[in-house]
Amino acid sequence: MNLNDLLRVVKNRQGRQLGIAAFVLLLVLVVAGWWLQPAEAEATRTTPAPAALSSTAVPAAPGRVDSYADIVSQVAPAVVTIRSERRVRATSFGDNDAENFFQQFFGQAMPHMRQEPQIEGALGSGVIVRSDGYILTNNHVVANAQEIKVELPDERTFAAKLVGADAPSDLAVLKINATNLPVIKIGDSAKMRVGDVVLAVGDPLGVGETVTMGIVSAKGRATGLSDGSYEDFIQTDAPINQGNSGGALVNTRGELIGINSQIMTPSGGNIGIGFAIPSAMAENVMDQIIKTGTVRRGMLGVTVQSVSSDMAANLGLKEVHGAIVSSVESGGPGDRAGVKQGDVITAINGRPVTDSNELRNEIAGMAPGSRVTLGVVRDGRNQQIEATLAQMPNKDRASNDNSGPDEHGRLGMSVEPMTPSIANQLGTRTRTGLVVDSVTPGGPASDAGIREGDIIKQVNRRPVASGSELQQAVRDSGSRPALLLVERDGQNLFIAVSPDRG
Repeated sequence: MNLNDLLRVVKNRQGRQLGIAAFVLLLVLVVAGWWLQPAEAEATRTTPAPAALSSTAVPAAPGRVDSYADIVSQVAPAVVTIRSERRVRATSFGDNDAENFFQQFFGQAMPHMRQEPQIEGALGSGVIVRSDGYILTNNHVVANAQEIKVELPDERTFAAKLVGADAPSDLAVLKINATNLPVIKIGDSAKMRVGDVVLAVGDPLGVGETVTMGIVSAKGRATGLSDGSYEDFIQTDAPINQGNSGGALVNTRGELIGINSQIMTPSGGNIGIGFAIPSAMAENVMDQIIKTGTVRRGMLGVTVQSVSSDMAANLGLKEVHGAIVSSVESGGPGDRAGVKQGDVITAINGRPVTDSNELRNEIAGMAPGSRVTLGVVRDGRNQQIEATLAQMPNKDRASNDNSGPDEHGRLGMSVEPMTPSIANQLGTRTRTGLVVDSVTPGGPASDAGIREGDIIKQVNRRPVASGSELQQAVRDSGSRPALLLVERDGQNLFIAVSPDRG
């Protein structure tokens, strides 16, 4: 094969290769076009062309609230932080453990050593209810406090005086020396409905003023967690934590409808079950404390319990409601009016009674001397009974002279007058005197050996039957210790107590 033939073969091969390459390239382009065309078409179908931006805001859905900022700015300046300090006895381990430890290593009994009290702090919140410095809070926030300070949202701090406290309702009123303060209008808690939106304002865990939102989860709750019997809580799922106590629960009109008081939790933190004292009860207690320094409650003189379904069936009641009378105090208002054991009280002044707690709160909310009409079912027949309420015996605190924030007074204890019902509970025949309700750890009474449940019969050989008589007797002691005649476990003993002169 000559050179020309060789060149011709090479050209033919190159042509075929170029042809094959061109064919392959064309095939790739065709396939690519087939693959890309549907994707582009899909993108064209699903992606709308950009529209011109509108300057008109999208309207909110009917009933929708985008912000509660206006309400918060209205109420937050009237919610304060409260810090109180109280004395507690310093203890590193139990007294018996200490004595056993001492005797084991030294072979003798441990000598008596006076324990110096330590200062314990408490944190809570409060609500300014009058522009001249009156503040509503929980009793447990300031109970037994030697010093109370109030911090306003504008960062001013004031020393506060305890005007009065009411342990049964867990409410207290403080006073600071300030004027022209912002206040929260008190609303009608009775008008609140389950499902209504509420805001909780306070200082949880000391982080600073905080606002949370929720709804009214239930009404008329009784938890049994407070030391009193007057519970008519508003339950809410608005987050409430330690430090919120005494703070405000407000409606969407910025009105105070409750004082946050308790939470129910297995861990100490919020789980959505919080309780607030309704404003109707709080306002009644507050007004009485401001006017007189104490709270007077009506008393019917009967013990009641709620009607169960089995009781209703046995008694032939058409509905499971009302309060059945389990006992009647001899000579009390109920007894004089003709109330009998086994009566079912279904209404008071024409208003239906749901359960025993509601009846108790209704009666307690009325002034002593009020006349009431009870709707009663007796032996299957409806009847009405007219009764005049007496005054519920108060826990007569030894500091009702409002001499300062220490509600346990110069002896470091609180007392209440002896009543027949208390005597029965204590199993004593004594019918006069004062029963020690609580003792301040590290205080004079505690150091002298006074215990809760002791019955104080005399002070300096003079009978005492009220907190004011106890105070006067202590004042008359001058610089000398007060000599108390105390009944304990059926035995009489004298105890000398040196009052706190500070």
